[in-house]
Amino acid sequence: MAAVLACPLTVRAADPPKFPQTIAQAIEAEKRNEMPPTGFYDQPVALEAGRAGALLAKESVTGYALPPGTSATRILYQSLQGGKDAVTSGVVLTPAGTPPAGGWPVIAWAHGTSGMARQCAPSAMKDVYYGAKGLTDMLAAGFAVVATDYYGLGAPGSHPYMNKADHAEDIINALPAAQAAVPALGKKWVVSGHSQGGLAAWGVAEALRVKPDENYLGAVSIAAATHLGWFLDHPEATKGAGFYLGWHAYGVAQRYPGDFKPADMLSQTGQSHYKDITENGCLYYAALTYAGVEAPQMLKPEWRENGPVRKFFLENSAGETPIAGPILVIAGEGDNAVPVEATRDAVKKACALKPELEYRSFPGLDHLAAMTKTTSVQIDWIKDRFAGKAAPSNCEG
Repeated sequence: MAAVLACPLTVRAADPPKFPQTIAQAIEAEKRNEMPPTGFYDQPVALEAGRAGALLAKESVTGYALPPGTSATRILYQSLQGGKDAVTSGVVLTPAGTPPAGGWPVIAWAHGTSGMARQCAPSAMKDVYYGAKGLTDMLAAGFAVVATDYYGLGAPGSHPYMNKADHAEDIINALPAAQAAVPALGKKWVVSGHSQGGLAAWGVAEALRVKPDENYLGAVSIAAATHLGWFLDHPEATKGAGFYLGWHAYGVAQRYPGDFKPADMLSQTGQSHYKDITENGCLYYAALTYAGVEAPQMLKPEWRENGPVRKFFLENSAGETPIAGPILVIAGEGDNAVPVEATRDAVKKACALKPELEYRSFPGLDHLAAMTKTTSVQIDWIKDRFAGKAAPSNCEG
């Protein structure tokens, strides 16, 4: 287990925008954040076997709500999903000014849950979904950001929600495509992600243990959804976030389409708006559609005995597989979506494998604040990796 569990709160004082209070407000907020639609995501592209990471198309984009001087280039690129060739979209962001010698240092950004529908792609949102909730800080610190949408968001497809292996492929394969699209990018990179993206970032570290990349410097995993195996025994621990279970059922259905249907897992309450939240609207819309419904109410009594559910939840946990490089794990002790006890469980398991792992938890921070109010901690750790400093580890033993 990590020896240091609590840290004083530092950095950002600014709070994120207020969450909408009604479905109508959610629809209006999500509509207001949409970028003008283009045909970019639907253009025909040719896939060739063995070319994961190939750039398929790019377009320069203006109109994102990001710092002045930020350059943005959308990309379509070849990735792998379940070992099969696939098209994924994303966006490459570079700061204002002249890149340093060797090119901009790169953060491969893994976003948290935005939704299942194609319009929930961050590259199709004015704030790239996070904006001032983290991306602005990365750009201001002199980093380029390579932000995958994940398969099925933006470009056509069904999003493999919470599938850490497939998300890791999207992140890893975005890098060579981004470097081909934006030559000012450097070769060295770290991965950083929040929530769903925190699991994805951990998945990258696992994948690169098997297939190393000499340019990879480490991972940051923030309020990470590494807890699905733990959740099997503690569904009551998640508070105010029952709607996620509809999307979890969607993820299981993508992973095991012939052996599972959402009704195997979801109660009548859980099924009541399943089609709606997987096809219409994004996070605000889903949260308010299921407002007041807690996780146990979303589930059938026998849900955890379902074979595909158990396999999916266990294979998409973290901590039981060796990783490449150092990792910083950040948790908020006030997180109701990913309880801190779940993160501690993942860290305890991971530490038994003797990684270069630093675990930091912050009193009082909820799920989003664990991202927004620790950005200086994240960026300092990332800067140290690019500077070649030894990574700290507080695993005991």
